[in-house]
Amino acid sequence: MAVIVALGAFLMTLAGGWTAQRVTDRRHLVLGLAGGLMLGVVGLDLLPEAMRAAGQQVFGVPLALLLFVAGFLTAHVVERLLAVRQAAHGAENGIATGAGGGGRVPEVGLTAAAAMVGHSVADGVALGAAFQVGGGMGVAVALAVITHDFADGFNTYTLTRLYGNARRRAVMMLFADAAAPVVGAASTLLFTLPEEPLGAYLGFFGGVLLYLAAAEILPEAHHKHPALSTLMCTVGGVAGIWLVVGLAD
Repeated sequence: MAVIVALGAFLMTLAGGWTAQRVTDRRHLVLGLAGGLMLGVVGLDLLPEAMRAAGQQVFGVPLALLLFVAGFLTAHVVERLLAVRQAAHGAENGIATGAGGGGRVPEVGLTAAAAMVGHSVADGVALGAAFQVGGGMGVAVALAVITHDFADGFNTYTLTRLYGNARRRAVMMLFADAAAPVVGAASTLLFTLPEEPLGAYLGFFGGVLLYLAAAEILPEAHHKHPALSTLMCTVGGVAGIWLVVGLAD
C-alpha cells in the first residue's frame, strides 16, 4: 500500500516541476511561491517532526536544533567556497566577475536538488513506516507526502534552474526527485527505520532549506519585481503548507 501511495507522490512531484517550467514569464511569482513553500515546509513540517523524533539535548540544546543550525551553516559555507573557487577560476581565464557575484554557481543548485531528492527518499521511508504502524497513520502521512511532493517537484526544478543549470539537468533532477519516494517506500519492506536518525536528518535538511529560501530564493524573487503579488505568493505558499499539515493531523 505504501508503494502504491508513493506512486501518487511520483505523479505529484512531476506535476510540480511541470508547473514551474510553464510559468517562466512570471519567474518572480514562481520564486516567491517557492520561497513560501520552502519556509512552510521547514517551519511547519520538517522542524516540528525533527524535534519530536530527535528531541534529546546536547549541552542544553535539542539535537534537532543543533543540526538545524549546522545545516544552515553548511549550506552557507559550501556556497561561499564554490563562489570563491568560481571567482578564482574566472580571474585565471581573464573573465570579469562583477561586484554582484558574476552569476550563480551551478553546483550549488545541483547540491540543493540532490538534497531535495534525499528528503523525498526520507518521505517515502516515513510513508512506509507509517503504514507499518497502522492504516490511519499511513493515510495521514500519505496526505502530507503526496500534497507537499508537489512543492518538492516545484522547488527541485526551480532550484536547479535558478543557479544556471541547463533545462536538461533540471528535468533529470526532477525525475530523480519523483522516483525517490517510491524507492524510500519500497525500502521499508526490508527494514524498520529507527526514529532518532530520521529526526536528526530532518533537522539538518531543514537548516539547508531555510538558508536557500531566505538567502537566495526570496531575495532573487524581489530583486527585479518587488511587487505585492510576489509577497502574496510567498505568504500563500506558507499558508498552503500550513493547511496541508493541519489536514494531515
